[in-house]
Amino acid sequence: MIHMRMVDLLEKKRDGKSLSKEEICFTIEGYVQGTIPDYQMAAWAMAVFFRGMSLEETTELTLAMAQSGNQLDLSSLGGRFVDKHSTGGVGDKTTLLVGPMVAACGVPVAKMSGRGLGHTGGTIDKLSSVPGFRVELTQEEFLAQVKKIGLSVIAQTGNLVPADKKLYALRDVTATVNSIPLIASSVMSKKIAAGAQGIVLDVKYGSGAFMKTVDEARILAKTMVDIGKALGRQTIAVLSNMNQPLGRAVGNSLEILEVADALQGKGSPDLVEVSLELGAWMLVAGEIVSKVETGKERLRQSLASGAAWNKFLAFLTEQGGDAQAVVDRRLRIASWSLPILAQETGYVQLFDAQKIGILAMVLGAGRVTKDSSIDLGTGVILVKKAGEWVEAGEPILQLYGSNQEMLTEGLKLAQNLVAVGREAPKLPPLIEEVIL
Repeated sequence: MIHMRMVDLLEKKRDGKSLSKEEICFTIEGYVQGTIPDYQMAAWAMAVFFRGMSLEETTELTLAMAQSGNQLDLSSLGGRFVDKHSTGGVGDKTTLLVGPMVAACGVPVAKMSGRGLGHTGGTIDKLSSVPGFRVELTQEEFLAQVKKIGLSVIAQTGNLVPADKKLYALRDVTATVNSIPLIASSVMSKKIAAGAQGIVLDVKYGSGAFMKTVDEARILAKTMVDIGKALGRQTIAVLSNMNQPLGRAVGNSLEILEVADALQGKGSPDLVEVSLELGAWMLVAGEIVSKVETGKERLRQSLASGAAWNKFLAFLTEQGGDAQAVVDRRLRIASWSLPILAQETGYVQLFDAQKIGILAMVLGAGRVTKDSSIDLGTGVILVKKAGEWVEAGEPILQLYGSNQEMLTEGLKLAQNLVAVGREAPKLPPLIEEVIL
């Protein structure tokens, strides 16, 4: 093999040239094994940030990262596996709604999810608010559960895509997070390593999302779909709006209770709409239906019949969770609570999703750093959503905080968030487009 030096590859990428498959593998392997130090990898990430990568390079980077650790083989289970990934948003609890609905329709869901960081929540934190629920299973337990009930959601395992864990931590502190090739390869490497044949991506845009504009989201979505296709995985991206929070609850226990309501036919219309769209594409990718409208109808039936709700309860129980605590609404909710009242009568104006996410974080529901602890019972309920009529003196938001100090801090933020006007705000469509 030709002897390579990292400094030569840095020079090559700095000058805007393409790296070969061998050069990308050398870089990723060396970084994981520790032969390439952080300072050289930081320089590499910055060169990629400024110079970009071709689709071929990004695909090779995805594959090299996926192969940097263990890979799940789901073939022993039979059937066609479909994974879903969201690029993250405020109040985004769709995995917990879509998983049971899709599994109830016959497509098995074997999913690894992350924890939340900053103002976006993580599925694993939400599930941790169910007493006894085990977010970590062995690979054997994980596969056995999917075989038994068709659904399992666990925290990312130790040695799955170690390259991404190392590289993401480095990007976080070197101002190189917001790079399309680095984001796309980070997301897709985890999906490839997790063994799914079909991948549905919820790419969010707007104030509460990573990508602030539709155009940015579209470029990221197209890159990830192209990577998936190049690696032989059917990949579908749904562009969805995250300018205001999804549903009414933001915070871990609060969101689990909202999911329970939605699975019993009492869901916030926006949350149900996005979940039906994502779930229907999962049924298409799972080859259960050929048309997305048929998929939506099947999912609606799973809600109406109680099949999706029963699947959710079975999933909680199977992973050690106290499902009855969810049924009886006995999850821990913070004892400190405060309503934010409308100062005038009229229509609630658009909430800024990012600011609501930061408000929930201040109340104790989110992490400031990866090591921060969170209070699962805190958060915000949007008693009224944008476009709804409110009378002066009625609550618009309800805050739940860990203590009086946090509530006082939250109150300051919340008062600037609430606006009421004489005219109803123009609400943007929830689903912008679908990229196949």
